[in-house]
Amino acid sequence: TGAAQGIGRAIGEALVQEGADVCFADINGAKVAEIAELNQSKANALGGKVMHAQVDVTDRSAVKDMIGHTVSVFGKLDVKFNNAGVNKPMNFLDVTENNWNFIMGVNGLGCMIGMQEAAHQMIAQGTGGKIVNTASIASRQGFDNVAPYCASKFAVVSLTQSGARDLAKHNITVNGFAPGVVATEMWEQVDQDLMDIGAADRPGQAMEEFSSEILRGRVATPADI
Repeated sequence: TGAAQGIGRAIGEALVQEGADVCFADINGAKVAEIAELNQSKANALGGKVMHAQVDVTDRSAVKDMIGHTVSVFGKLDVKFNNAGVNKPMNFLDVTENNWNFIMGVNGLGCMIGMQEAAHQMIAQGTGGKIVNTASIASRQGFDNVAPYCASKFAVVSLTQSGARDLAKHNITVNGFAPGVVATEMWEQVDQDLMDIGAADRPGQAMEEFSSEILRGRVATPADI
């Protein structure tokens, strides 16, 4: 999920390069269809298949439909990568219920629904499987201008651990990873949002500050992930 851009797109394309059958899914149906089309010839050459799905990860019926459609095309589900995520910075004292619910809905609830529905399919298949969730450096430390985002990524880590314990008996592994600053379209929007709320003075300042201690001396790229 979240495969129309950024980390989700890069991971999907890397899987295509490995010969996997990949469903690129995103709430932006037109964009994710374009990404799938761009990868079609690569998949054909490597013996894999590519499809796409428009999905709102907070809508359980839509997630069920996406998984069902994927299985109808590919035959089974081996891996579910819960990557869709959103952020909308607000200063801590200005955070609203709408801001909280939007971010926690996609990042927290969306992750849980994705894990559950993937697990139901994998259990029915009886062949085990792998579930991977995208957390964040913000799952390890709270930051003042993105409190709901941090809370949502702490939630992803907890869901990953809970799911791993519950699903191990079905031979389903659940893992997460916590990237730091990655040069994606979402970060570009976050950079603008932080300037809008007075938390940054110029373009690129936030990314520079967040990434100042990265040992490689640069921000990560989706390909790095």
